[in-house]
Amino acid sequence: MSLHISAKTQAMPASAIRKLVPLSDAAKARGIHVYHLNVGAPDIKSPDCAFQAVVDKCKGMHHLSYTNSAGLIELREGMVEKYYKKIGIDIEVPELLVDVAGSEAFAVAMQVAADPGDEIIVVEPFYTNYQTFAYLNGITLKAVPTDIREGFRIPDISEFEKLVTPRTRAVLLSNPCNPSGKLFTKEEMLAIGDFCRRHELFLISDEVYREFCYTDEPHFSAMNIPGCEQNVILVDSVSKRYNLCGARIGCIVSHNRDVMTAAMKFAQSRLCPPVLGQYAAIGALDTPQSYFDEVRAEYIRRRDCAVEMLNAMPGVFAPTPYGAFYTVVELPVADAEDFARWMLTDFNRDGATTMVTPAASFYKTPGVGRNHVRIAYVLEVPALRKALTILGEGLETYRKQHADEMA
Repeated sequence: MSLHISAKTQAMPASAIRKLVPLSDAAKARGIHVYHLNVGAPDIKSPDCAFQAVVDKCKGMHHLSYTNSAGLIELREGMVEKYYKKIGIDIEVPELLVDVAGSEAFAVAMQVAADPGDEIIVVEPFYTNYQTFAYLNGITLKAVPTDIREGFRIPDISEFEKLVTPRTRAVLLSNPCNPSGKLFTKEEMLAIGDFCRRHELFLISDEVYREFCYTDEPHFSAMNIPGCEQNVILVDSVSKRYNLCGARIGCIVSHNRDVMTAAMKFAQSRLCPPVLGQYAAIGALDTPQSYFDEVRAEYIRRRDCAVEMLNAMPGVFAPTPYGAFYTVVELPVADAEDFARWMLTDFNRDGATTMVTPAASFYKTPGVGRNHVRIAYVLEVPALRKALTILGEGLETYRKQHADEMA
């Protein structure tokens, strides 16, 4: 008798962001330098205060214990007073629970909001892992489409209305959006909030890129939608804000007591969040505003470089993103995943190549996004220019080799 893994596991979708990593590793083993534009892992320095807090709190320690399942009270109080209230989100400590990164937070939020067989409305393109967690929990995602040629503008709320069924339980969005860089306006958020309130739906708002907004209009949080206090479940993380991706610290926030009670059950089941990561997050709360101002200015430089170079490539279209540090790019190819693979297996320029993320799995609508990739402009401008130059040369070569397929 042979052993078999479960059918559920076999059917589980692979991460579009990471499934080509074996090809990248193989390229590196051949001596190829790979410029990573596939993953949102910034190269910007983390705040010194985050590391110093870990050092200070570990002095004299003889063992590393569990913390409360909701997270260290020092961190929860600090997040409420030093961060959320300062940015105009008025919450109390019992309304915040520390999670194992934003990933656990939105996985929990989806399970709190919906049962197997239920439906959640998403705005596409959406973060690909939403689909993974929906699949694992028997939830169906129903997509409100947006158009790359319109800068992913949110359509009229009537498009949301078309998707409502007796099994609809929530709307899930990221603002600013991963992967598109779309920044939801206050008016759009108010309209979606009104929709959720009228249909008695939860609004799960993934706001991990809140600090990365590139307009004069400030970020408008779902937590500030009037009359929607009981509907909103906020998902957040320290990964991007403080460049602490490896700390794996996020949180779930809601004024809804039933939501927080349910979230605590999930928290208890995994015992506690990472202790050293919590220490780093406590220290990061003392990060000065000048740090965020400098990071924002740097990302604007990188964004402008990326958008300019991409749109200068024949047949390529990249709308200007106004948040996060990603852009979805339309390529003149039939299959963007095949192109991304080919860049890692067959192409290099002077010993270097570029890795991007195929974007089809960021969409729910069949066939949409097959010629799209997500670009994460997380490299310094000189390296970013080299990476995009290689991408452009690779694209030109690929199109010549595949001219018959694209005719």
